[in-house]
Amino acid sequence: MSVHDDIVAVCKAARRAARVVAGASTGTKNRWLKDAAARLRAESPQLLEANRADVQRGREAGLSAALIDRLTLTDPRIESMAKGLEEVAQLPDPVGETITQWRRPNGLEISQVRVPLGVVGIIYESRPNVTADAAALCLKAGNAVLLRGGSEALATNTAIAAVLAEAAAACDLSPEAIQLVATADREAVKVLLRQDAYIDVIIPRGGESLIRAVTESSTIPVIQHYAGVCHTYVDEYADLAMAERICFNAKVQRPGVCNAMENMLVHAAVAPRFLPPMLRAFQEAGVEVRGCERTRRIVPGLTAATEEDWRTEYLDLILAVRVVDSLAEAVEFIATCGSGHSDAIVTDHLPHARAFAALVDSAAVYVNASTRFTDGYEFGFGAEVGISTNRLHARGPMGLRELTTYKYVVYGSGQIRQ
Repeated sequence: MSVHDDIVAVCKAARRAARVVAGASTGTKNRWLKDAAARLRAESPQLLEANRADVQRGREAGLSAALIDRLTLTDPRIESMAKGLEEVAQLPDPVGETITQWRRPNGLEISQVRVPLGVVGIIYESRPNVTADAAALCLKAGNAVLLRGGSEALATNTAIAAVLAEAAAACDLSPEAIQLVATADREAVKVLLRQDAYIDVIIPRGGESLIRAVTESSTIPVIQHYAGVCHTYVDEYADLAMAERICFNAKVQRPGVCNAMENMLVHAAVAPRFLPPMLRAFQEAGVEVRGCERTRRIVPGLTAATEEDWRTEYLDLILAVRVVDSLAEAVEFIATCGSGHSDAIVTDHLPHARAFAALVDSAAVYVNASTRFTDGYEFGFGAEVGISTNRLHARGPMGLRELTTYKYVVYGSGQIRQ
């Protein structure tokens, strides 16, 4: 078969399986999750062997140390995948939930009921754990899932998907509900992104270049976030000790992720007291600080921030710092330079907290907390298939409910429209 025919066949199989999974009981789906977790543990030697082959090929291809780390499976990482499946089994099943209901004057009873999306396509890079996480969430929400991982993890992803499909077959779920695009041919992705007759939504997980390429090529709706240019604004009414803890965590705890702080805004009234110890702590942690002119007057010797710096997702120990004169200026700056991902204010002034929360148009807005909490696990979703900065359908961490839509169920007693 050609790559085109191969992909179309996989998509058709996923569409058939979606109808089976949509009608599966909560008990059946949970039984699959628990059985799949047990099988991952039991098959860990085989998974590690497949992964060693991928890692060796990655080293020979010159992948960076960071990418090799993301690619590498270990016994603790397999255990973490298994526990993730078991945690999803403990979560409430959203399918069939009545969101709202009402009765019309003519006696019609109308309910808005949560239902699966259908077939979810996920395109991702490097991390093999995404194969298990995405399948767990998609199937628990009643969907079939079509997975296309990075070519560097092909053997590992194939082995994990096979374990999950075997568990599905053993639990009276269609194994075709978990489909892996098992080819490194880039043409496969192009074909996949044109299968709008079979796939309902595409969720890309990876860098900005991947997400843009997927969005530009797809005839299927795409849920994406291009960048995580996240801000923390230290207000004039901030508890400065709290602000220092929050800002340090937001930048340093894990700088290479999309919810890490990239710009720190500080009110002019507290900047002379706050910036010297804060920036010293950053520099001692290895952070390169780039400052506006006012910041550099308070802390001499800093690199000057450029206009490009304010809009850059560094994903590294680099931070841009700006002094502002008001809450309104901070909000305007975030609207101009931010990416609508996660932004925070540190303040003890409730009116300022409420204004910031109302005016900042981001997927997650924080008051007196680190932006690092924008994560499905931290939000109590068990896991996530991605973080969306879209305004349509889903926003923020995407868990089970975000993998559903709704339909209207209408009960009558013979009513006709006049």
